[in-house]
Amino acid sequence: MSVQEIVSFIIMGIGIAFMLVGIIGMFQPKKDFYYRLLVACKIDTIGLLTIGIGLAIRHGFSFFTGKIILIIIIIMVLNPLVAHIIAQAAYRSGYVSICKDGDSFDH
Repeated sequence: MSVQEIVSFIIMGIGIAFMLVGIIGMFQPKKDFYYRLLVACKIDTIGLLTIGIGLAIRHGFSFFTGKIILIIIIIMVLNPLVAHIIAQAAYRSGYVSICKDGDSFDH
């Protein structure tokens, strides 16, 4: 194994670990829709970014690496945008998030 492969496996392992911890965090009790949407967006963005960088390092400079970088750029642009659109649609449809005290966040 070369140093390039070891570094790429470490970076991909960090990405997978981040995604696993984020998925566990999504299933915590008493969390509302907006919190779970935020966590899901972060899992996708950061997890896929680190896995993609690890894959790009693993394969070196090639056409495949260019495709991976293009996919990473698309994810970095579209994922937060889609999460914002979903949250905005939920807010406009009248979804109200509830605090621990029973009050709504909307005052």
